[in-house]
Amino acid sequence: MRGNEPRLPAGIREPFLDNITHSLVGWALAETGLKRRTRKGLAACILAANMPDIDVLFGWAAWEPLATHRGFTHGLLGGVLLLPPLLAGLLCLLDHWQDRAGRISAAAPPLRFGWLLAMSYLGALTHPLLDLQNIYAVQLLSPFSARWFHTDGLFIVSPWLLAMLGGGIWMARRKASRGPAPGPAPGPAIAALAASVLFIAVNIGISALAWQSPVTGAPYANPDRVFASPEPLAFWRRDVIWRQDGAITFGAYDPFRRQTSLTGFGNPVPDTMTDPRAVKAAQASPEVHKFLVWSQMPMARIAPYGLCSKVTFSDARFTGPILSRNFSVSTDVCKAE
Repeated sequence: MRGNEPRLPAGIREPFLDNITHSLVGWALAETGLKRRTRKGLAACILAANMPDIDVLFGWAAWEPLATHRGFTHGLLGGVLLLPPLLAGLLCLLDHWQDRAGRISAAAPPLRFGWLLAMSYLGALTHPLLDLQNIYAVQLLSPFSARWFHTDGLFIVSPWLLAMLGGGIWMARRKASRGPAPGPAPGPAIAALAASVLFIAVNIGISALAWQSPVTGAPYANPDRVFASPEPLAFWRRDVIWRQDGAITFGAYDPFRRQTSLTGFGNPVPDTMTDPRAVKAAQASPEVHKFLVWSQMPMARIAPYGLCSKVTFSDARFTGPILSRNFSVSTDVCKAE
């Protein structure tokens, strides 16, 4: 038995563009006026909004909650309660060093640790809440529970959200720099954040309807797990994937065509996870184990050759010619001679 290295550049580790969304949320919060409450306010908001993704550096860790992306550092304990004081302390140390070196402008506001800590907590809270919105999901209760939570309210990189947040920040900074006495202009940033919250809420509602569409309409399924992935531009449409009795089914949902049922669906595809070769392969290597810990819709493709079989595990949430290559891990299992 031998294992191959998994190909997970975009699956287990999020794409870079997703951190642009996190950064824009933190920046928009800072532009509401928070950045003027203390030195390093802008840095606190943006860094805290990205801070839980520090787990991408710990894939080697022996402690599984830390090695799992969107695990411990994205949970309410690790990401929301424990990391913000660490960030605030590091920013204070940096500020004191810059102050002693004479690198702090006389026009800069004073350093207020209380505000710095509050902004670190606020920024950190936005990260798991935002990650909660897409089908990648997040372990909010890690390390006490490995359960994955998701609302399916956003595509992993939503151009609509990027436009709202980016536009609000640009308008806030533009208004703040105009006129004979430049000053804070929080209105556009507040409006952008409010519009983003409303946009997400509407999309969560659409996904809730999509989750029920296989049950309330044809094919009248009784799934044990359902995901409803939004499209990036036509955000109201959903690719619905559900698992029932060891089989995966793919469907489509559009609330403007049918509110209570699918607009189309395919035939169930066996996930093959109970095949003895797949069961054996699931224990083949640490890489396979990590993949299956993360995967919530695992499927096994088995290709026999001689006395052996190549078993490729994938996740039904991420399919297609490109994604299936990136979100998969393979290993070989052989019969005892």
